[in-house]
Amino acid sequence: MEGFRSVAARQYFLITGNYWAFTLTDGALRMLVVLHFHQLGYTPLQVALLFLFYEIFGVVTNLVGGWLGARIGLNRTMNLGLVLQVIALGMLTLPAAALTVPWVMAAQALSGIAKDLNKMSAKSSIKLLVAGDQPGALYRWIAALTGSKNALKGIGFFLGGALLSTLGFRVAVASMAVGLLLVWLASLLLLQRDLGKAKNKPKFRDLFSKSRAVNVLSAARLFLFGARDVWFVVALPVFLATVLQWSDWAVGAFLASWVIGYGIVQSLAPYFTGRRSGGSPGGGSAFGWAVALAAIPAMMALLLGSNADPTHVLVVGLAVFGILFAVNSSLHSYLIVSYASEDGVSLDVGFYYMANALGRLFGTVLSGAVFQASGLTACLWISAGFVAASALISLALPKHHATITAAPAASDVDG
Repeated sequence: MEGFRSVAARQYFLITGNYWAFTLTDGALRMLVVLHFHQLGYTPLQVALLFLFYEIFGVVTNLVGGWLGARIGLNRTMNLGLVLQVIALGMLTLPAAALTVPWVMAAQALSGIAKDLNKMSAKSSIKLLVAGDQPGALYRWIAALTGSKNALKGIGFFLGGALLSTLGFRVAVASMAVGLLLVWLASLLLLQRDLGKAKNKPKFRDLFSKSRAVNVLSAARLFLFGARDVWFVVALPVFLATVLQWSDWAVGAFLASWVIGYGIVQSLAPYFTGRRSGGSPGGGSAFGWAVALAAIPAMMALLLGSNADPTHVLVVGLAVFGILFAVNSSLHSYLIVSYASEDGVSLDVGFYYMANALGRLFGTVLSGAVFQASGLTACLWISAGFVAASALISLALPKHHATITAAPAASDVDG
């Protein structure tokens, strides 16, 4: 396997398998909760609030999780994420009368913690398993991991709907908990010990990255994901259901198909960026692709404002947006692993994904508030502005590839 150290291939497949299993349950659980609680009579706003703690705790987990991974090892944080997801699923197997809003929000908070521990661990681990002198190989393996995750999340949407219709909510959730429990037990036995543990134990004050490149990229990531979620999370599905009169199943299938396609494009991002062999992108690529992306929501907003057919605008626009957004996201995912210090890599990756989660949180809140006040067109204009901000911030990134393989640990840097 190109780019891997000789003993690392099995560990890569174990990490990827863990990540895939978790992602399937994460996507399925989201669809199960949305559909089940909608059937119980919850309003769209109440359903959205069920996921509020999921996003909030994602911000906290990414920040603290990177520090935790550097201290105890990425194998332990990955296994912790798996077992927390099992507990969260178990919490939702109670009878419907016991599933109060606070209880479900607590389960979703636990699931959000689990998801970001798992993701941070998986992506940080690749930095340590791929040979440091092969940045092109690192880019391809990061793209493959990230793209496969999003494709599987879309499949998870379909899985959630199928399980709900065939098994019912409680049995479906319990089945996923049992399956993930088996994955967790296998991971405990097989995953390499002390993977990612920093040689010098980082202090809690080292949570915030001291790398300028990581800080700039994190700021760009915040605006990039805020730009997606400001119209995709709440505004788009509500618009499809209420204005275009799509059925719940049509909305779910459409969004699931988009996520699967988005994941496939992420996996192929190294080909789209023209780096098929040996090379790897830098900050200039992040700027150029962000500029291209910013034009799409702006054009969609203009077309919707000119009374163009909204179905055509949204279907075609979302497809183009998805392609460009997937390439942007894959570039960022590669750059953070490339910029991160190898000793205590999870500190930098955790800080970066904290910014990612913060962008999703802001985007989700704005999506509901702006759509309710001014409609989908306003959400699209904000999206275009956010992507433009991400592009401008990307100008401050190193213009060429610069992998940090021997940087001191955060605790060793003065100041």
